[in-house]
Amino acid sequence: MIPILFDFGPISLHSYGLGMAVAFAVAIWVAVQRAKARGLGGTFALDLSVLILIFSLIGARATYVITHWDEFREYPLDIVSPVQHTGQIGISGLVLLGGVAAAFLTVYVFARRKRKPFLSITDLLIPSTALGIAIGRLGCFLHGCCFGVPTGLPWGIHFPPDSLAGTVFPRACVHPTQLYEAGYALLIFVGLMIYDRRPRPVGRVTGLFLLGYGVGRYLNEQLRWYEHQMILWNTDAFRLTFSQVLSLIMIVCGVALVLWRWKSAPQGKAAK
Repeated sequence: MIPILFDFGPISLHSYGLGMAVAFAVAIWVAVQRAKARGLGGTFALDLSVLILIFSLIGARATYVITHWDEFREYPLDIVSPVQHTGQIGISGLVLLGGVAAAFLTVYVFARRKRKPFLSITDLLIPSTALGIAIGRLGCFLHGCCFGVPTGLPWGIHFPPDSLAGTVFPRACVHPTQLYEAGYALLIFVGLMIYDRRPRPVGRVTGLFLLGYGVGRYLNEQLRWYEHQMILWNTDAFRLTFSQVLSLIMIVCGVALVLWRWKSAPQGKAAK
């Protein structure tokens, strides 16, 4: 765990922020290359990626604020202020799935305004999304957030006592749920890139991402620790988190897209 990579007095370079920056940069590069290969030009993907960057961060932040309103009730300016009431410089607190939902909405509005097929654009961009998630979760691991519940498995991680995980579970090893998610997101990225080497029905790549990531995220949530604000239902036998609800929605949409396009012609043939 390395939450702060470099410290320049009042300004620090956090591993989480660097991970997010690298994730977006690499994801945008992949999207631009895929757009060029499809004859759309790199500018198209770059312009859209910048919009997605802006609005996905807004969506991720808004989702965090809504689900953690008690943190901002007395200090609402902390929602957007780069200088927090504690004196900390920088804004922390994002919900990844809120950002993903905002990204889809951004693409939908963009597609409508440009009169482009929505699902063709999501098929183009969605592998980048999986890769960005994989890289971003490595930043989470270094930062020490998004950790799991205690485990006796040999790969359990013991976080330092001054970290959030060390505070919640001071003497326990926990599931490295950040690495679990990075792993299955990377597998999804590689799988989609291989699958998409041939023409596929419009929406199939998007559907497979929603299905694969939704299942992986739902299962990973069972091993992840959460604040009480993010838990919607909790009994001795069953726990349901806010992110699991979003994961279930992703799974349903993914299955619907895959089945809906199951007998459709590949994109290359359909365009003739």
